[in-house]
Amino acid sequence: MIDDAPTLPTCRATPFDPPPGLLALRSGGPLTRLRYPDGHLGWLVTGYDLAREVLADPRFSARSEFKRVPVARPGTDPFYGSPALPGWLVDMDPPEHTRIRRRLISAFTAHRMRALQPRIERIVADHLAAMAALDGHADLVESFALPVPSLVICELLGVPYRERAAFQRNSATLFSLEATAQDAARAMGELDDFLTDLARHKQRQPGSDLLSVLAADGVLATAEIAGVGALLLSAGHETTAGSLSLGTFVLLTHPDQRHRMMADPNLVEPAVEELLRYLTIFHFGVPRTPLVDLDLAGIRLRAGESVTVSLPAANRDPGRFDDPDRFDVGRGGRGHLAFGHGIHQCIGQNLARSELRTALPALFTRFPGLRLAVPPAEVPLGEDMGFYCVHRLPVRW
Repeated sequence: MIDDAPTLPTCRATPFDPPPGLLALRSGGPLTRLRYPDGHLGWLVTGYDLAREVLADPRFSARSEFKRVPVARPGTDPFYGSPALPGWLVDMDPPEHTRIRRRLISAFTAHRMRALQPRIERIVADHLAAMAALDGHADLVESFALPVPSLVICELLGVPYRERAAFQRNSATLFSLEATAQDAARAMGELDDFLTDLARHKQRQPGSDLLSVLAADGVLATAEIAGVGALLLSAGHETTAGSLSLGTFVLLTHPDQRHRMMADPNLVEPAVEELLRYLTIFHFGVPRTPLVDLDLAGIRLRAGESVTVSLPAANRDPGRFDDPDRFDVGRGGRGHLAFGHGIHQCIGQNLARSELRTALPALFTRFPGLRLAVPPAEVPLGEDMGFYCVHRLPVRW
C-alpha cells in the first residue's frame, strides 16, 4: 500500500553496518517505495545491479532543481529545488556537467596521483612524527585523519592551509543534518566569498595549482572556478577524513584483518577497496530523478518522482558480494559503488585511494601498538552528518 510506504531507515545496530531496516527493505526486491520527509512518494534502490543501471542511465537527472533528500536536512533547502550553484557539477546534467568536468579530469588521473605520491607520503610522515611527540594518546581525527587530507587538497587546489579553520567549519556546516537553512546559506556564502577572492588572485598571479590552471585557461567563469573550488575543497577533505578515521576504527576492532594487511604489502590495496565497500560513508544514498516516464525493475516510474540510490545497501548486496557483511581485507571489494557510478562517479577517487593506501599502513607501522583509548561503544559516531564518520577517535600507543 502506498500509504504504508516506509521512510528511510537510519538507526544502526552496530557502528560499521548499515541500518538493519535498510537491508530488510532489500529483501522485498531491489526497488521499494519510499516516503520522503516532505511527504513526497518516491523510490529507494537497494540492489547492486539496479543501482548501477540507474546511475548510468541518462534519463535519470542529477539536477538540483529536482533533488529531494530522503532524511530531514534543512541545510539543503537553499540549494535543492533551485538551479545548481556555479561550478557545482554534482548538481548538473550534460552538457553543463560535461563542460566543467572535462576541465578537471587531468588533475585527478592515476598518473597525476603517482606524481603527487611523494608529497602525500611526506605529509603523512610529518603528521605521524607530530603525533609521536605527544604523550602517548591523541584524538586521531584531530591529529591525523582530518589534517592529512586537508593539507593534500589545499596543495592540489592552491588554497592556503592557514585558512583551514574557516573552510573546515563551513564545510562541516554544509554536511551537517542539524544545520538550519540560514546556517548553510551563511556557510556557503563565506566559502564562496573566500574562493572567489582566491580565484581572482590566481587570475592575476597564477601558479601551478589546479585553481591557477582553471583561471589561466579562461574556459570557466570566475564564479565557476570558485564553485569548483568550494566543491572539491569541502568534499575533498571531509569525505577522505571520514574514510580514514572510520577505516582506522574498523582495523583497530578487527586485529586479525589488520595483522593480515600489515604482514603482506600486496594486501594494502585490496584492504582499502574493502574498507570503502564495507563502510560506504555516503550512508543516505545518491538522489536521482527520472526525466520521463520509464520502467525500472518491472515497475512504472513517473517523471519527477524522486529516486534514492542506496550505496550502502548496494555494497552489501549478497547477489554481488559473497558474505557481504563480513570485513575481509583479502576480498578486494572491486566493483563497489562507494564512489558512485556513471558520469557522476567521484572525480577525486584516485586521490582518496592514494591517501588511504599511504596513510593506513604508515600509521600502523609507526604505531604498532595503536589501540582505542575508550571502549568502541564510546566512540562518537557521525550519524548527524551527510556522510558517515566518527567525530573523535581517542587512541593510545
